[in-house]
Amino acid sequence: MKRISGLRIREMVKKELRQLLRDPRARGVLFVAPIIQLVMFGYAVNTDIRNTATFVVDQDQSSESRRLIDVLTATGYFEIVGRSQGPADLVRALDRSEALIGLEIPRGFARDLSAGRTAKVQIVLDGTESNSATVAQGYAQRIVQRFSLERAAELGLVPEGGVDLRVRAWYNPNLESRVYNVPAVVAVLIMLMCLMLTALAVVRERELGTLDQLMVSPLTAEELMLSKTLPVAAIGLVDLVLISLVAVVWFDVPIRGFPPSLLLAAVLYILAGLSIGLLISTISRTQQEAFMTMFLFLQPAIILSGFFYPISSMPQIFQWVTLLNPVRHFLEIVRAIFLKGEGLAALWPQYLALTIMAAGVLRLAIIRFPRTVRA
Repeated sequence: MKRISGLRIREMVKKELRQLLRDPRARGVLFVAPIIQLVMFGYAVNTDIRNTATFVVDQDQSSESRRLIDVLTATGYFEIVGRSQGPADLVRALDRSEALIGLEIPRGFARDLSAGRTAKVQIVLDGTESNSATVAQGYAQRIVQRFSLERAAELGLVPEGGVDLRVRAWYNPNLESRVYNVPAVVAVLIMLMCLMLTALAVVRERELGTLDQLMVSPLTAEELMLSKTLPVAAIGLVDLVLISLVAVVWFDVPIRGFPPSLLLAAVLYILAGLSIGLLISTISRTQQEAFMTMFLFLQPAIILSGFFYPISSMPQIFQWVTLLNPVRHFLEIVRAIFLKGEGLAALWPQYLALTIMAAGVLRLAIIRFPRTVRA
C-alpha cells in the first residue's frame, strides 16, 4: 500500500482551492449566499404570531367587554379586522379566511363579572392553519386568564392562600422562535454547502475527463479524498463564522457557551457532511444523479433532525433512525451551546456520534472510490 504523501495532498488542495475560488460568481455563492439565506430563513422560519386577524362578536356591548377586547389587542398579537353582534358573521369570516381567530362575548358578561360568577367567552379558531391557530390559542388563553385574575382582584374575589403558580422560561425568556430556529438554520445551511460542494466532485472529474489523468497519477484514493475534503472543510468553517456572526449580531441570538466547543463540533459536523457528499459522488454516474441523490438525503435529514418537529413526538422507529442523522446531533450541540452554555462534558455523546459518522462514512467513500474509469 502506498504511503500517504503530504506533498501530493498539499498540491491537490491548492488545485482544488483555485478551482473553487477562481470564479467571482462562485465566491459569491460560497460566502454571500449563505448569509442571504440565513437572513431570509431567519425571518421566514418563524412560529411567532403578530397582528393575527381577529373577528369580534360582542353581544354584551359593555365597558367590561370593551376592556377585554382592548387588553387582547394591546399585546400586538391580535388585530381586529371585523366586528358584529351576530355569530353567523364570525363563521362567515372564518370560512372566507378573513380571520384566523374569532372572539365571541355573550350577553351578561359584565353582569356575571360584577356578581362574582363565572363569565364565559368563546374563542373560535381556523384549524386549517393548525400551527398558527395553536399558538394564537395559547396567547389568547393566557391573555383572558390574566384579565380574569386582574378583574377578580379588583373586586376582592381572590381567596387568600392556595397555590401561587409562577411560570418562568429559562434560556429563552420571551419564547422567541427565532432564538430557537436561527441556530438550526445555521446547521442546515452548513450541511447544504458541504453536500453541494462535494456531491458533484468526483462526478464532475469523470464527466470532464480529468478522472482519467487522476487514475494514472501517483495519487492514492485516500489522498484524492482528502484533497477533495480539506478545501471544502476550510470554506465550511469560514461560512460557519460568517453566518454565526450574522446570527449573533443581526438576530441577537445569544451565544452563552464556549466558542471553541462550537468550533470543534463544527469541524466534526462538516467532515461528516463532506464524507456523505463524497460517498454520493462516488456512487453517482452523472452530476444530475448526484444532485438528486443529495436532495434524497437532505430532505429526510432535515425532517428527522428535530428542526421542525420534536423528535420525542415521532414514532419510536423513527426516533432510532434519527440517531444516524448528523444534523440531529449537531442541532443538539449548537442549540445547547448557543442557548444553555453547555460544553463538551455534557454533550460528549453527540460529539462521539459525529466523530464516528465522519470517520466511518469517509472510509466507506474511500473504499467505494473506483480505481478504474467505468464506461
